[in-house]
Amino acid sequence: MKVLRKNGEIVEVSFDEQEGKKAFWHTSAHVLAQAVKRLYPEVKCAIGPAIENGFYYDFEFPFQFSEDNLKEVEEEMRKIVKESLSLQVYEKSKEEAIAYMEKAGEDYKLELIRELDEGQQISFYRQGDYEEFCAGPHISNSCQIKAIKLLSVAGAYWRGDEKNPMLTRIYGISFPKVSQLEEYLKMLEEAKARDHRKLGKELGLFMLVPEGPGFPFFLPKGLVLKNILIDYWRQIHKKNGYKEIATPIMLDKTLWKQSGHWDHYRENMYLSEVDDVEYAIKPMNCPGGMLVYKSEAHSYRDLPLRVGELGIVHRAEKSGTLHGLMRARAFTQDDAHIFMREDQVMDEIQGVMRLIDEVYHKFGFSYEIELSTRPENSIGSDEDWELATQALEKAVQGMGKSYVINEGDGAFYGPKLDFHLKDSIGRTWQCGTIQLDFQLPQRFDIDYIGADGEKHRPIMLHRVVFGSIERFIGILIEHYAGKFPAWLAPVQVKILAVSDKYVAYAQEVAARLEERGVRIELDDRDEKLGYKIREARMDKVPYMIVVGEKEQNNKSVSVRQRDAKEGNQDLGEMCIEQLIELVKSHG
Repeated sequence: MKVLRKNGEIVEVSFDEQEGKKAFWHTSAHVLAQAVKRLYPEVKCAIGPAIENGFYYDFEFPFQFSEDNLKEVEEEMRKIVKESLSLQVYEKSKEEAIAYMEKAGEDYKLELIRELDEGQQISFYRQGDYEEFCAGPHISNSCQIKAIKLLSVAGAYWRGDEKNPMLTRIYGISFPKVSQLEEYLKMLEEAKARDHRKLGKELGLFMLVPEGPGFPFFLPKGLVLKNILIDYWRQIHKKNGYKEIATPIMLDKTLWKQSGHWDHYRENMYLSEVDDVEYAIKPMNCPGGMLVYKSEAHSYRDLPLRVGELGIVHRAEKSGTLHGLMRARAFTQDDAHIFMREDQVMDEIQGVMRLIDEVYHKFGFSYEIELSTRPENSIGSDEDWELATQALEKAVQGMGKSYVINEGDGAFYGPKLDFHLKDSIGRTWQCGTIQLDFQLPQRFDIDYIGADGEKHRPIMLHRVVFGSIERFIGILIEHYAGKFPAWLAPVQVKILAVSDKYVAYAQEVAARLEERGVRIELDDRDEKLGYKIREARMDKVPYMIVVGEKEQNNKSVSVRQRDAKEGNQDLGEMCIEQLIELVKSHG
């Protein structure tokens, strides 16, 4: 696949590479805009980027555009692709670009161009009768787009600001092969069936309410699941030499100015006032962790110091971006900060990588690694950033792991490794991250006493494994389609009494299982057994046991398992100890 860059260079890139996907989907967004302008010339165009899966374009329509209109636009896009339009890139001066967009009546483009530096040359891309200013990259010819599907229509405020006009956003996907589109659409159908919001409600895990948008409520079963994850997190971190702390949810805003978050993250922070002092509700845990380190003196012998925190953080997300547990305004971040000497950096990065690998393997996830480099909006010297980036790169190479470079997507204080796990239907989720930071130790003036008796500056790692525990739960729900493995299931065994005559024995069995730490639920309702079995299946419980006359006489249980192949779920009669061993063997 040939990709055209803004300097006019044409390079061969695979669709599977990041640049290839971005160019392909960015060009598809331009084809979408071209189709809309052909069909509705009075429409105003805003922006149309490539996104993680596909593309979108924002428009101002003079009428109510709906999903009923998508078919017509999609058909026009296919006509444009058949025209086999080559893309050309050229430059205009700022004045020429303004004049062009004024004549075209494109107010949103004009706003963006007027914000650019004076004297700046602006790249434009042209495909047939459509052209617009754009940094690219694009594929060299739109005929490479063999399959297109417009997926949905949504409202979106111009530049994400609720004070600005509401635009119409059209989402789409495209591929160089028809078979790839077919696979993707099948995956979307499967994803719809696995939607964590739907399954979370059906399984009684959590709820979302209009009185608290973005603030999920965990129900009893959901809290069991969350606490299992937290217990596992504590266990594996203790094994890896971490000490756990807890820092306040709200701190003086001067702390956030000192850390740099105020300048780089202010729009996502909630504020409160106490005794005429302005406080920030923490959007992350780092500044509190710095205060804990500073609370006592440290020697080189104390390092590395690994400090973990399950910190509840709040972020002022736009209402349109909220999505169940995946994008919330309050969540628990499984944070940790490692303070280390320069000679310990490589071992600590690789130690975190091994920990992440162990955790993801536990849940059945494979993953890919991205090395994200310095963003435009950042702090620190070029020398520090170069050292930090090289250290991360060498650590990954030393582990024999493959990775891709994600230019300009690092944290504002340092480069990072992002871990994108792959779920059971092939989707990727960015969860774990390792960020190497030279900046906060300087800003908070932290030190340790070296072997030479002098003060030295520690280097710092920020890292998460789950990322957000709530979001990780959402991913797990969809990954397992609600069928959690026995060790993770909120209810491991559901006990079904055949009739009222056997409820007492069912209660005896329940007590025995609970004594041994098995999570159970007893269905002692006066309902037919078939009805109870159907409900247990809907609850996706790993094991259901039936107790009736035979089981009561034999002091046994009859066991059915959820995950066996169809027609082979019945494990038959066994004693209670055998059942306990069976459940525990999946821990």
